[in-house]
This record gives sequence, C-alpha cells and structure tokens, in this order.
Amino acid sequence: MAHLTQPPAGPRTTYYTATSIDGFIADPDNSLDWLLGIEGGDDTFAPFFKHVGAFAMGSTTYEWVLNHENVGEQPSKWRKWYGHTPCWVFTHRDLPGVPGADITFVHGDVRPVHEAMTRAAGKRNIWLVGGGALVGAFADEGLLDEIVLTVAPVTLGAGAPLLPRRLASGVLELTGVEANGPFVSLSYAVRRS
Repeated sequence: MAHLTQPPAGPRTTYYTATSIDGFIADPDNSLDWLLGIEGGDDTFAPFFKHVGAFAMGSTTYEWVLNHENVGEQPSKWRKWYGHTPCWVFTHRDLPGVPGADITFVHGDVRPVHEAMTRAAGKRNIWLVGGGALVGAFADEGLLDEIVLTVAPVTLGAGAPLLPRRLASGVLELTGVEANGPFVSLSYAVRRS
C-alpha cells in the first residue's frame, strides 16, 4: 500500500481530517480540544499540505480556528499554517477575514467553487478541511477523489460526524494504512461512477 505522505498521481480533491475512533471530527461543542491534547501528535499535516494549492472549509471550522487560535488578532498564525494558499469558506453569514490571508467567502453550489479552486490550485491538490456536511456536498457532486483520515486514540460519543453521507464500500478503495505514534492514518480512493 502507498505511503500516505506521497503525492497522489495528478491533482486530487482530498478530504484530509482527524477523527475519533467512533467517527466524530469535533465534539458536541464543535471543539477540537480533544485532539490537541493527545501526546505524540500526528506529523502528517506538513507533508500533506506541501502538495495543496487551494482549500475549503465550512463556517463552523473557520470560526473555531478564528476564535480558538485568536487568528484575527494574530494573522501570522494563519500564514504559518497555510502560507498564501487560497482558501474558500462556505457560509451564509458575514464573517471577519484574516488580515493578509487569501480567503473568499462563498455559499451555495459547490461545483463553481470547485472549478475556481481547481484553477487556483493548478497542478496541486485541493484540500477539503471540513466539516463533514460540506465534504458530503462535494461527494454528492462527484468532486471528491480521496479521503485521508487520521484516527485519534479517543472516543467522543457524540459530536460532528466524519461524513454524514453513505458511501458504500464499492465506492471506497483502501490505498494506504500507516501507524503514526498513537494515531493511525487511513487513505481511501473515492471511485466515481
């Protein structure tokens, strides 16, 4: 099986996220504190992100980053994590931007946004940060190529589901498994019909 940090052949649209063992990407308060406190943290993000040319996230994820990390007042954090990579945030509300960051606020159909992201990314990959409902909208349109999960050694019992859609086993092909300290990374190709 392929090593997870190797770039896939050709530009891909990838849902790359951390999940609890029981399939939640955030706790019932939409927090990621459960993930940040795990010792021996995951080190797959930097190798993954160096192949990303554009990314998208939902408003709940964006607001968590803004509020939890105080990025509005410390925009250097955004640049440290994401550089100048363009980001699209899906929202129906007016949200504050991050000074100096290339962020576009959008709503509605994911297809034209994906086209804009593809142009911006060039030969690099598109990262779908989350949440799961947003990624599900891309999957519904046949715009999801890959799911890369970092499974954390924790259960939450409730929270934001990994992907609130049914993707049958015939749609998902396991392409990689890798132990990473206390985490396990799983990679699945999404077959298009």
